[in-house]
Amino acid sequence: MTLRWWPRSLFGRILLVLALGLALAHALTFVLAITERSMTMRRAMVSYMASDVASSLAMLDRLPAAERAQWVDRLARRNYRFTLTAPLDASEDPSAMARLIAGAVGATLPPGRSVRVIDPRMPGTELRLQLQLADGTPLAVDMAEPRLQVSPWVLGALALQLALLVGLCAWAVRAATRPLRTLADAADALGADRPAVPLAEDGPREVQRAAQAFNRMQQRIQAHLEERMRILAAVSHDLQTPITRLRLRADLLDDTALQGKLHADLAEMQSLVEEGIAYARSSQAVQEPLQRVDLRALLQSIAFDYADAGLPVTLLHADPGTCDTRPRALRRLVCNLVDNAIKFAGAAELSLEAQAEAQAQGPWLLRVLDRGPGIAQADLAAVLQPYVRLEDSRNRGTGGTGLGLAIANELAKALGGRLVLGPRAEGPGLEARVELPGQQP
Repeated sequence: MTLRWWPRSLFGRILLVLALGLALAHALTFVLAITERSMTMRRAMVSYMASDVASSLAMLDRLPAAERAQWVDRLARRNYRFTLTAPLDASEDPSAMARLIAGAVGATLPPGRSVRVIDPRMPGTELRLQLQLADGTPLAVDMAEPRLQVSPWVLGALALQLALLVGLCAWAVRAATRPLRTLADAADALGADRPAVPLAEDGPREVQRAAQAFNRMQQRIQAHLEERMRILAAVSHDLQTPITRLRLRADLLDDTALQGKLHADLAEMQSLVEEGIAYARSSQAVQEPLQRVDLRALLQSIAFDYADAGLPVTLLHADPGTCDTRPRALRRLVCNLVDNAIKFAGAAELSLEAQAEAQAQGPWLLRVLDRGPGIAQADLAAVLQPYVRLEDSRNRGTGGTGLGLAIANELAKALGGRLVLGPRAEGPGLEARVELPGQQP
């Protein structure tokens, strides 16, 4: 079970551990310094107090008895004060502090004078020294509990020091984890639909080795993908020659029924070959240069082309605006979706919406809708994979190859967008949503 306050990122976890460690180390150092300072202060106070009590006692001995009460208040210090009061009947305090004070004060008194240190059990008074003047008058020295005061600037300096250390730790942890983020971004960007960008092979030795290993892996993956596409394109291209020969030989058959069946099979094989070539070429769409395109005019021309061919394609709505995109790849993407809608629903409808207030900038939402049987929710992601056909939702007799939507999906990625399939909002049918960025990279 993960604690709620525990950071999820490596940067946050390392920084939190270092910050807590520094804070605890700072606190421990502060406590040790205060403790040592308190002990030093107590020893200095005892030494100073012993000599001050001896000199105050000698002065009171020389004053007339009537004037002593006026002077005891003047002799008071911040941590102790003198009072002319009768001694309390209490045993001596056994603490180490009491013994230290008694020994220090006793060493400064004239011969024959004794000192008793007791706990008077009075609020604000820690210890009481009971003495006698030369004429036998009792004298008490009440010691307040010593308080160690810390200057505000000391606390401010410690806080500033801790903040500087945490800041330096944050910078160091960020510098240490930045290569991981860069590596993750490069791994996400790796694909057949975009050019490989090598990582910079600099920084610490470990980072250099990781970057070099990733670049080598990226080159191997890119070479593998390119080889796969070349093989698919080559096989699809080479199949056209035997298909043509078979079509010519089928024309020589005398059996008309068998000849029709062979031509139907060859037509389906030809469709598979053509779409295989189209799928192999879809990864090359990213190599097409960017151009400023009027999207509404592009969709209108597509709809007019289908209308001229006698196919029911309608442009429902199109916001005006332009976009930096790859026009040939975008036309192939729209035509694939329209062909898919016509093939399985008999008609297609187009819609273009700008998803921002500045319609000339986008981003854009292009929709291709039909009123066919649709696709089950559980199969929406599967149909975007190559050679996937759904007999329950699509008629197999239409001659589909299972590559139309896969090609459209690859083209959408090459354009920097994405293709999302879903049920039509109003009534039965399928809605293909193509989300395009306003500006292509």
